[in-house]
Amino acid sequence: MKSRYFPQLLLFFLAVLLFSSCHDDVTSTYTYRTMMPVYLEMSDVRARTLATEPARDLDNPGKIYIYEDYLFINEPTKGIHILDNEDPSSPINLSFIPIAGNVDMAINGNILYADNYVDLLAFDISDINNIQLVKRVEDVFNHLYRHDTGEIITFQDTVITSESPTWQLEGGWLMNDALSFSSNYAAASQSYGTGGSMARFTLLNQHLYAVDESTMRVFDVEEPAAPTFVKPIDLGWGIETIFPFKDVLFIGSNNGMHIYDASTPSSPTRMAVYEHVQACDPVVVNEDYAFVTLRNGTACWNGVNELQVIDIKDLYHPTLIKAYPMLNPHGLGLAGDYLYVTEGVHGLKSFNVSDVMAIDQNQLEFLEKEKSVDLIPGPNSLIVIGPDGVCQFDYSNPSKLRKLSCIQVSNPVNVY
Repeated sequence: MKSRYFPQLLLFFLAVLLFSSCHDDVTSTYTYRTMMPVYLEMSDVRARTLATEPARDLDNPGKIYIYEDYLFINEPTKGIHILDNEDPSSPINLSFIPIAGNVDMAINGNILYADNYVDLLAFDISDINNIQLVKRVEDVFNHLYRHDTGEIITFQDTVITSESPTWQLEGGWLMNDALSFSSNYAAASQSYGTGGSMARFTLLNQHLYAVDESTMRVFDVEEPAAPTFVKPIDLGWGIETIFPFKDVLFIGSNNGMHIYDASTPSSPTRMAVYEHVQACDPVVVNEDYAFVTLRNGTACWNGVNELQVIDIKDLYHPTLIKAYPMLNPHGLGLAGDYLYVTEGVHGLKSFNVSDVMAIDQNQLEFLEKEKSVDLIPGPNSLIVIGPDGVCQFDYSNPSKLRKLSCIQVSNPVNVY
């Protein structure tokens, strides 16, 4: 008797024979998120009207900054979001300042400083609902200039699909799928705000200090609304972050920590350079110790993943006293005896560091679901930025963080 499944079996074998006789080439494709060079005329940029716009959703947040009850969140190369953070469990998105080329910021009294490609801008934020541009200092971040043409060069975060695992742009820009925008981009006094450990702008003794890859630029901001460029200071290549403590500037680079005496604020002088293997390097400090995170990754060459504790009681002779292995540490923050470390895709860690020789034995928490890249221990909450958004935690009990809120983003930060 013929099986009732015979017609289906016959069709199956015919299909196998048909498709096995055809030979289709399979092409692999690779997706790259990288930086494409863009050339601009600064005169066109300066001609744009800078006015506060209605609030917009966070897309790809960068630097974070606290001032009074407000939270300022940079959207890299696009501008700054302003949020009312009086209640950290329910922050209110107020407005957006569109600033092309913006990467960092700092606040002095009621004046917000922000970079606009090669210029420094000063905004009066005394009326948070009516922010006004009051000063533009031109041509101070001139590392962006192409001197042969008079243009400025910047970069645009771009997604490209290619059939090659590596590709090369005309002009010699070699990129791969490990590169991204986020990989290329940190105790204030007086009426200054507070930035995270990844900051490139900081305020100290009525001066603004801004670092790029090789230079620290000094601005006199004794009159906050009228910043004056003082001079550049060459630091050597690989500069990443700047952190102030008392009259000292601690500058993180990918091969060490620079210590500068800023007691003469218009002319900081080098005290020492603590050198380590080449790795990304943010830093926070207290009276006696500097805490430095080193990680490998896209822009960090052959680095290691660890937390280093450096004795800085003698600022002219910083000394490594102990290193602790980490997974892939990014930013960090210090609140009294408690250190918080963002471990990228691995999560968020907290430690009691009162005994710097036993930090590994005094880990308080490891929140593996909280992917994170930078943070600020603020007066009302611990603010953490990660690939999924900006989250806030009650850290009044350092041993047990309690999540208060999260602001989701539409274009999550890449974490490597």
